[in-house]
Amino acid sequence: MPDFTREQEHGGRVAGVDEVGRGPLAGPVVAAAVVFAAGVPDDLAAIIDDSKKLKPRLREQIAARLPTVPGVEIGVGAASTLEIDDINIHHAAHLAMQRAVGRLPRLPDHVLVDGNKAPDFGCSTQTLVGGDHLSLSIAAASIIAKVVRDRIMARLDARWPAYGWEKNAGYGTAVHRQALTTVGVTPHHRRTFGTVRRQLELLQKEGRA
Repeated sequence: MPDFTREQEHGGRVAGVDEVGRGPLAGPVVAAAVVFAAGVPDDLAAIIDDSKKLKPRLREQIAARLPTVPGVEIGVGAASTLEIDDINIHHAAHLAMQRAVGRLPRLPDHVLVDGNKAPDFGCSTQTLVGGDHLSLSIAAASIIAKVVRDRIMARLDARWPAYGWEKNAGYGTAVHRQALTTVGVTPHHRRTFGTVRRQLELLQKEGRA
């Protein structure tokens, strides 16, 4: 389980940053930044974990509680499918992270980032591979980002129901890939991603794109 050790080692206002949505074929990449300026309540620390390990209901419960924690600060940022196609998913994820930190009330003293690379936040930064397993701030950020992105995909699903986005969050499941073949490519698909790009090329050959 993640803990608060690294935040306490740095001192000051430490933000944990994580992103969600690098792999899907559709939708934005979303990042969150979380600062526990007054620490983490014990009962909350006991249930915060990597968002991928938590059931949807628990993620929603944690995400709803986090803004009520004394001293907590939350920033959320995203990069659109157009930006992903324009600057690639790696740089788009970093852009979403920068936007998330930029939406905190003020610049933190230090940023902990999940992964092995980080963008420039204008303050000292440390990358942590598997950070959502190590840092409560990063794990909390992963939960916020996941909940926000899942809600976005659920709203898009209401308009584009054939792709199953409410359930697959834009990942390339069998249902999603089949819909690409039968229904086609939407404005929310990442056109530079191989599966989508190949489908576009096929449609162009058939004169349907």
